[in-house]
Amino acid sequence: MGIKRYKPTTPGRRGASVLRHEKIGTQKRVKRLLTTIRIRAGKNASGKITVRHKGGDHKRKYRVIDFVNPIEDAKAVVAGIQYDPNRTAAVALLRYEGGREAYTLAVAGLQAGDTVLASRERALDIKPGNRMALKFIPGGITVCNIELAPRRAATAVRSAGASATTLASEGGTVQIKMPSGEVRLFSDECLATIGRVGNIEWNLVRLGKAGRMRHRGVRPRVRGKAMNVVDHPHGGGEGRSPIGLTHPKTPWGKPARGIPTRKKYKASNQLIIRRRKKK
Repeated sequence: MGIKRYKPTTPGRRGASVLRHEKIGTQKRVKRLLTTIRIRAGKNASGKITVRHKGGDHKRKYRVIDFVNPIEDAKAVVAGIQYDPNRTAAVALLRYEGGREAYTLAVAGLQAGDTVLASRERALDIKPGNRMALKFIPGGITVCNIELAPRRAATAVRSAGASATTLASEGGTVQIKMPSGEVRLFSDECLATIGRVGNIEWNLVRLGKAGRMRHRGVRPRVRGKAMNVVDHPHGGGEGRSPIGLTHPKTPWGKPARGIPTRKKYKASNQLIIRRRKKK
């Protein structure tokens, strides 16, 4: 996929760019694999706003991806690579023998007509798109779409261009270097996909105008320095004043920007060998 850059015909077009989504193979959506999701826009079950600056995103259908219990030990042919409005990565439409179809994350280099396979019980060829247990993947291999626990949904390393690297295996666990630099232990029964998530150039796109952020469901943010002193700890002063505090704070007076938010005694701490930031 290439990037299309616009000429500065309007202020919104100046510096804006979009990804050229190449139409590879079948582009028809499978109705059985589409569902409707309710957009709650940062609100909890009571309707109260728990995350600010969310809402007003575009209405779209959700593609059901095989993150949970993919079809195993059955060859699948890649029918097409399709755009998915719910994620940064593209999705691949897999067609199995017998007419079954499923969506999966498209890895870099995957093309229409390629054959992929998923299995928990045996080793497969080390080629992009194959999905197998970590115990069958040797060290130094690039993987993505990883399960945090066996037979649970694959929730790690799923964004466009993301990849992790297997390091070593011992005692039923596998060390994996995550995209953040963190080294973490995974059960060797967890499934992982060989390769790197596709749509690598996604982070090079420049939106160009605020309206494209609104389509993504991001509402405008107001700087605390631009508020009155009664509305924010950073507010008040004449003109563009500094925050006047030793450390930045949230609108409610709590420390912000760089303060660790991870729970000190979280259960998964024992699985982390090396953290992202050295302490």
